[in-house]
This record gives sequence, C-alpha cells and structure tokens, in this order.
Amino acid sequence: MPAEQTKAKPIGGPGGRGPRGPRPKVSNPGKLLMRLLRYILKNYAVSCTVVVVCIFISVFANVQGTLFMQTLIDDYIIPLMQQADPDFSELARAITRVGGFYLIGVIAAYAQTRILVNVSQGTLRNLRDDMFTHMEELPIRYFDTHSHGDIMSTYTNDIDTLRMMISQSIPQFLNSTITIVSVFISMLTLNIPLTLVTLFMIGVTLLSTKKIGSLSAKYFIEQQKSIAAVNGHIEEMMNGQKVVKVFTHEEQSIEDFNKLNDELFESAKNANTFGNILMPVNAQIGNISYVLCAVVGGALALNGVGGFTLGGLASFLTFNKSFSQPINQLSMQINNIVMALAGSERIFSLLDEVPETDDGYVTLVRARKENGVLTETKERTGMWAWKHTHQADGSVDYIELKGDVVFDDVDFGYVPEKIVLHNVNLYATPGQKIAFVGSTGAGKTTITNLINRFYDIQDGKIRYDGININKIKKDDLRHSLGIVLQDTHLFTATVMENIRYGKLDATDEEVIAAAKLANADTFIHQLPDGYNTLLTGDGANLSQGQRQLLAIARAAIADPPVLILDEATSSIDTRTEKIVQDGMDKLMAGRTTFVIAHRLSTVKNSDCIIVLEQGRVIERGNHDQLIAEKGKYYQLYTGKLAEV
Repeated sequence: MPAEQTKAKPIGGPGGRGPRGPRPKVSNPGKLLMRLLRYILKNYAVSCTVVVVCIFISVFANVQGTLFMQTLIDDYIIPLMQQADPDFSELARAITRVGGFYLIGVIAAYAQTRILVNVSQGTLRNLRDDMFTHMEELPIRYFDTHSHGDIMSTYTNDIDTLRMMISQSIPQFLNSTITIVSVFISMLTLNIPLTLVTLFMIGVTLLSTKKIGSLSAKYFIEQQKSIAAVNGHIEEMMNGQKVVKVFTHEEQSIEDFNKLNDELFESAKNANTFGNILMPVNAQIGNISYVLCAVVGGALALNGVGGFTLGGLASFLTFNKSFSQPINQLSMQINNIVMALAGSERIFSLLDEVPETDDGYVTLVRARKENGVLTETKERTGMWAWKHTHQADGSVDYIELKGDVVFDDVDFGYVPEKIVLHNVNLYATPGQKIAFVGSTGAGKTTITNLINRFYDIQDGKIRYDGININKIKKDDLRHSLGIVLQDTHLFTATVMENIRYGKLDATDEEVIAAAKLANADTFIHQLPDGYNTLLTGDGANLSQGQRQLLAIARAAIADPPVLILDEATSSIDTRTEKIVQDGMDKLMAGRTTFVIAHRLSTVKNSDCIIVLEQGRVIERGNHDQLIAEKGKYYQLYTGKLAEV
C-alpha cells in the first residue's frame, strides 16, 4: 500500500505508567467500566458474588475488633484493676469471641484472594482468546493501517493493567470504600467532635495530595516522552548498527544517546522527587491528626464530657489511623482503575473492529468426471470444482477448477477517494504465465492482492473460471491459490512443518518432493537436524535466499491451479536463480501463473507481459513483441530507463 495511505499509530515506549503517573484520558469511563464488568460477570458471576461477601466479612471483622478495644478497657481492664482477686474468665471468653471474629476475617481474606486469582487469570485468558480469534477474522486492511507494535501492546501492557485492576484495584477499592463508611459511622458513634477534627485533617491531606500530585504528574509526562525517545533511539541504533559501523558514527550515536539519557534523568528525578515525598507528607499529616485527636480526646475523656471514656478514646485513635489509610488507597486505586480502563478501551476497540465480510456462496469441492459430467465426491481424485448454488431457484452447477482469470475494466483504491488502478483489463487462460513489470508503485502487487480478495474493487469485475470472485467464499478462493510473497515469513516450527503449512495433511514424502522441486533439499540436508531443524525468529538462522526457497516449496506442496509469485526469486543469487527457475518452470507447468518481477530476465519466457505505469496498463505482449515496440518495456529491459 502506498505510504500516504497508511496511517499507522505512533508507538510509545514500552511498559505502563506506575500508579504515581498521570491518568490517561478515557472517553465514557462509566460505560466502559460497565462493559468490562459484564464481561467478567459473564463467566464468573458466582465467584465475584462470593468475593464481595468475603470483603464485607473481612471489613466487619476488623471493625468489630477495633470496637472491642473500648469494651476491653472500660468493661474489663479498669474494673479488674480495682479488684483484689480479679477473675479473668469473662475477659478470656470475650477475647476468644474477638479472636473468632478475626479468624473469620482471615479466612474470608484468604478465600477472596484465591478466588480473585482464578477470576483475573480466567478473564485474561478469555480476553486473549477472544482477541486472537477476532484478530484472525480481520481484513488485511486493518494490519496495513495499524502498527504491529500497537496491536501487540494490547496483548501485553493493556492486558496486564486489567490483571492489576481485577485482582487488586477493584477489590481494594471496594474494601476501602466499605472500610471508610464503616469506620466513619463507628467514629460518629464514639465522638462527634473528634470526628470533625479527623475530617478537617483529611481535607488538609487531600489538598496536599492534589498540589504535590499535579507537580508529579507534570514531570511524569515528561518522563514518558523521554523514555519513548531513549527507547526509540536504542531501537534505531540496533536496527541500523551496520550503517553506523560502515560510516564510523559510533561516537555521534553515543553522544546523541547521552543527551537523551540526561533528559530522561532530569525528568525522572523531578517526577520521583515529588512522587516519593507525597506519602511521607501524608503520613506526617496523619500523625498530626492522631496527636490532635489524642490531646482533644484525652481532655474530653478525663473530664467525662459527653460520657466519653478512655476505652472510647483508644478505639477512636485506632479508627483515626485506619481512616486516612483507605482514603490514600482509594485515590491510588482510582488511578489504577482509570489506567486499566484506558487499556480496556484499546482492547474493546480491537474486539469492535468489523471482521472481514464474506458474502460468497460458491464453494470449492472435490469432484470427478463421469461421462463428461462433473459430480461431487469426498474422495481424493486430483480434480476440483466450483459448486455454484444459484440463489434464485437453489439449483446447483459444478464448474471445473481450471484457473481462468479475467479482469474486466477494474478500478481500485485503498481508500475510495484515491484510485490507484484505472480501467485494468487482462485475462489469463489456464496454463498461461502472466508477468507484471513496471516501476515501483505502479500497481503490480495490488493486482495480485485483488485476485485473492485481500481487498475488494471499486468498479469492474474479476472472474475466476467465469464466476465473479465476489460470489466465491474467500476461504475457498484462497485455497485454490498458491502465493509466494516478496516478504517471506516462516513460523516457529521445524523445516518440514513450515513446508507442510501449504498442505497440512501432506506426507513427509510429499514435503521432500516439494523441497526438491524448489531446490531446497540440498541446503536442508546441511542443517543440523535436516528437515527436523527447528526454525525460530522468522527463520533468522537461515539466509534470505534459503527462506525464499522454503516459501517456494510451501507453495509447491499446495499444488494449486493458480500461482502468484511476488518477487519469488528476488533474494536468490544469479546461479541459484537459474536452478530454481527450472524448478519453478516445472511447478508452473499446466498452471495459471502471475509473476511480479523487477529482474526482467525471469519473465522473458512469459506468455504475456503486462507493463504497468501509475496504475494503468500501458503495454502488453510477449517479450519479443514488446522489444520490437521499443516502448517502456524495451527501455526497462535494455537499461535505458532505470526503474524508480
């Protein structure tokens, strides 16, 4: 696709922001949160209900334990201190009851944690399954217009933020909310004036958090930009290391890196300076609140104001400490939840992408011919046919798969407003070799992308064996095509499995025969484990030419009636090219073949050579005819006009 038509999203630096970083902007957070909760509850409604109950039990147990302190002091310790022969049996029973409460709280907290592990990891598993399944259904257009790194980040960074949210943030948010409400009610029942003092100091805490947090967020934004710049520079230098060394630019690259690294140091230092002082400042404000409540509460208790007791004071001071902590946690968890919602927004955005549509109803079936009549069969006969079920009356026609391809006045643009192919007319009869030549960007690869319906045309018709390809199911259409792409891709698997990818039920003998046809057998035997050699990293342990040979072998084993060779020999040296070309000629025998080549020597023997320029067919004919015309092909072939 032309560069101007590709709008790849920018990629930021790896990793997500910590809880002290700035919150990302999320559109419709409430709606997004409800959608996420529905997704979780779809499979884990009972588990989530149990978790909520466990949180309530845990908080209730802790509050009861704190309230018991008043009873402990006022009803047991002080009276027992005044007795000459104290009886501790009642105290022991009371402590046992409180211990039971705490034990129930511990069990509830443990159950909550174990259940949440299953809920969070199960939800992430389901999300990854749904994302990958949906991604496989998306059209090629989506991958051409979205950065692969950006797509990958949804499976890594965005998924990880959801893990934190489900297993920690939401439960902690709920726990903190319940704790704040229950503690506040308990504080009001104990002493209203002290509650007002506590609320005043909480207000001071929130003001300091807002002020320091805004300064921290400012520098965290600068830090993220600096991280992206440093990572981008490192990646660029790694990819361009050969160029750096050729031009001896090591010192310049080091100097540039040091400059970017210094900028990262400054922004990170400032961000973490404010981020790290926030908690100590809030802690000291909390200590001041504790002291004020202790002084005021002590005066009230000693003077018996409002019936306030020393036991009540001890309980209230404990509540004072436990009141500010959940508020700080609440603020932190809100930040984490917003970050997770930003990640879920990108995840759901992928899941909401419109999948590749397929309105075709013509299917590819195995067939046999008896008395000149085609019939469908499940047996392997070496013959295939198109099963055309007419929509009007339900009648069925069988059309033999031969590989006859016709372009009839085709117009196409990657975006509707910019047409890149204009009035393209061409035909390829079964067994013909059709070659496309022309300058880079002329539209050669685009034509082959239309044959397999990676994209649909704006106007005109493309017929395959006389059938409009829009009527053919895409899977069946692509099953009938063998393609060797310019950019070879090998999967993490053995050499044999990579070749077998073209025909999953192929025998080992068929794999070896295909490799021999592509002239790959010789170098495969030289690999450590031969055909069982494991390939990783897109075949990084092979040369580009060897990877291309495996791709050709993969196409050969599919044994399709139509072949598309997009610069199939571009990465093979001249000597190997001749050997491979002989194998390719055997492979192409009896098949309709579309060849794209910049190396014109590979297309001399083509039945028809089509010359393209700016999306238009300007010349057609065989090699001798085009040479005699002394047009664009003549100029390209003789070198009088270099390709752009």
